[in-house]
Amino acid sequence: MKRLYGGDGSDAGKKPLWVSDDGRIFLEAFHALSEKASDFLVTIAEPVSRPARIHEYKLTTYTLYAAVSVGMETSALIDVLEMYSKVKLPQRVVDFIKDCTNTYGKVKLVLNDNRYYLESTFPKVLRYLLKDPVISNSRVLRNASEESAVEESIKRRLNGQSKAEKAAAEAKAKKEEADAKAAKAAASVDIKGVKSKALAAGNLDLYNSLAMTPANAATDETAFGAVISLDQEDEEDDLIPGSVAAAAYGRGFSFEIQKLAVEEVKKRCNEIDYPLMEEYDFRHDKDNPDLDIDLSPKCQIRDYQEKCLSKMFGGGDGRARSGVIVLPTGAGKTLVGITAACTIKKSALVLCTNAISVEQWVNEFKKWSTIGEHRICKFTSENRIPLTDEIRAQFEGESGIVVTTYTMITHSGKRAWDTARMIEFINKREWGLLILDEVHVVPANVFRKVLTNVATHSKLGLTATLVREDDKIADLNFLIGPKLYEADWQNLSNRGHIAKVEATEVWCPMTGDFYKEYLKSPIRKRRLLCVMNPNKLMAAEYLIRTREAAGDKIIVFSDNVFALQHFAKRLNKPFIYGHTGNKERFALLQHFRNNHPNFQTICLSKVGDTSLDLPEATCLIQISSQFGSRRQEAQRMGRILRAKRRSEEGFRSRFFTLVSQDTDEVAFSDKRKRFLIDQGYMYKVVSNLQDMISPEESATLAYHTRKEQVDLLNMVLAHQDEERGFDEDDLMSVISAAAAGGDGGILRGAGGKFKARGDGGAKGADKKKQSIWTRKK
Repeated sequence: MKRLYGGDGSDAGKKPLWVSDDGRIFLEAFHALSEKASDFLVTIAEPVSRPARIHEYKLTTYTLYAAVSVGMETSALIDVLEMYSKVKLPQRVVDFIKDCTNTYGKVKLVLNDNRYYLESTFPKVLRYLLKDPVISNSRVLRNASEESAVEESIKRRLNGQSKAEKAAAEAKAKKEEADAKAAKAAASVDIKGVKSKALAAGNLDLYNSLAMTPANAATDETAFGAVISLDQEDEEDDLIPGSVAAAAYGRGFSFEIQKLAVEEVKKRCNEIDYPLMEEYDFRHDKDNPDLDIDLSPKCQIRDYQEKCLSKMFGGGDGRARSGVIVLPTGAGKTLVGITAACTIKKSALVLCTNAISVEQWVNEFKKWSTIGEHRICKFTSENRIPLTDEIRAQFEGESGIVVTTYTMITHSGKRAWDTARMIEFINKREWGLLILDEVHVVPANVFRKVLTNVATHSKLGLTATLVREDDKIADLNFLIGPKLYEADWQNLSNRGHIAKVEATEVWCPMTGDFYKEYLKSPIRKRRLLCVMNPNKLMAAEYLIRTREAAGDKIIVFSDNVFALQHFAKRLNKPFIYGHTGNKERFALLQHFRNNHPNFQTICLSKVGDTSLDLPEATCLIQISSQFGSRRQEAQRMGRILRAKRRSEEGFRSRFFTLVSQDTDEVAFSDKRKRFLIDQGYMYKVVSNLQDMISPEESATLAYHTRKEQVDLLNMVLAHQDEERGFDEDDLMSVISAAAAGGDGGILRGAGGKFKARGDGGAKGADKKKQSIWTRKK
């Protein structure tokens, strides 16, 4: 017992953690120290599951990188973990922590004048990196004609120093120039002469560029010589404290890498256990103009939002760290992003998933900050900015905020002239902050290139669900940065910051006719038969009736557009899907928010999964989903998580998932709800539909007769375009709508043809031109 607990065993009950040999950590959530221990664990480990009593965490390489990135030292990390642990820390865990944290922070990725540099104060580390073929091949070797431009850039960066520092630097320069001349006389090849000259100018990058040319980079020895010929012990005594040379020395040695190779270099550095730290010293950035923005006096930051921001800006060094913050929907992710922009006070680019989200971000910036109307603009397919030469000239040297979509930045097809000019402007400018809303979409191949095209000093990713069904979610660790903070959903719910939710899964048996066709149909047709199951549609109608009578505002979700339109039209409910124009979307959602009597229920396709601000919604009914997507389940739960205005004691929002029994939907549903169970939500299962709907009530619902069910089945079997039945992701809806000619396409049914016509995206909509932010006159 003494060996196990590191003492007499009496302290075990006073500590809340169990640390396993495989890196798993179990927290007793009922323990008096659980809150403090949880804050610590979120910093160093990945939450696996957090039900009511026991929480599970997992130590990973990336979470330990994140811990070091926010200023936690290796020794302190081990000491605190030992302090909270009931058992003696396994040596394997201690060794793993040391191995992961000893190399982090030794190399930084620095952006200066739209050029990327790998920088370190450890010459041996740079030597090691340059031996790697991936990194070596990504390096920029400048010619003589480019050196003067680089020198001017670095001189601008050093202009903010005091007169005393400049005078000391000049004195040092004269001394080192004399030393350089003497050295040149004694040696035919004098690297230190170049070094002295560069140091005298306070410019190690210039020194690297002078010494590292294509001509002398042929051999391994020469290729590194310019970077690491400085020996720390020899040179440290020669530098005058506070001088330009000392400042340059403290900044370390660096070499430039190609802009298009940044992602590959970051990934490679992670693989060889030298992850790049991305920090932005925004307080001392003299090259990029400040943005006049502060939080509005009426804005109040909650304690967990302060924790998020402390992870990004903490450490006392006044620098911004790039990374990802995970907060549930309704917990104020947007306000966290706005506060970050107000702290950095530099030009910011905000990327969203759709035009509705763009509108919401702009409105929130105006509501919660002091940003001027002339300093923020929208850039979407319906708000194209005419970037004329006059506006461009007026913009130079100024700062502001652009809010746009991933699709607008990454679409590689033919662009309108004014759109192409704006894209060029965004790509050529140096941004202080890049905010990536719903950051889990970034690892997709079509969107990740935005990080290559846009030059930014710091990146902040925001999401409610840091999960993907592929293996690309880990790519965010090098694309954006480590996860800085993840909130406990149940903790926020118990404190009233987000709504409490009651989740119910309703099993809907297939009718005999539908199940017979299901068993012999191909996969695509099976999916449609499951969605159009008459018992499922009857259950949905019953829930809509009862919840509307109880005063709930209801969202009905269906990934299948054919089912969505048919069900909405049968019940005379409004619906939105991928081809619904933005103007119509805004109008429908506004009616829903304003409690219009005919808009107590609204039907949405998967376009409503993310970025819709519907705080009035208190009930969600899901009749169709995207296979076993955990992300989608959590995102849809988020539509009803915002704290509600209803004050009845014990009030809860309700989440219903309708599943066709004895079909593939059962397995998919089990996987989907796993994420929510890990977050602490308990699912109630209604296994007998007759227990919920009485025979008398059933007789008043649609499809309760055999004839209606057979007619419905014939319509489903006659539907030949099932491959188009599932809505496109809204991120691509602009492209899809344009390709479809803007009419939303034709869906065929047994009763003939009907068109689902939207606004056709940008076509036919009011195109309001808005200029880029300009100076006040």
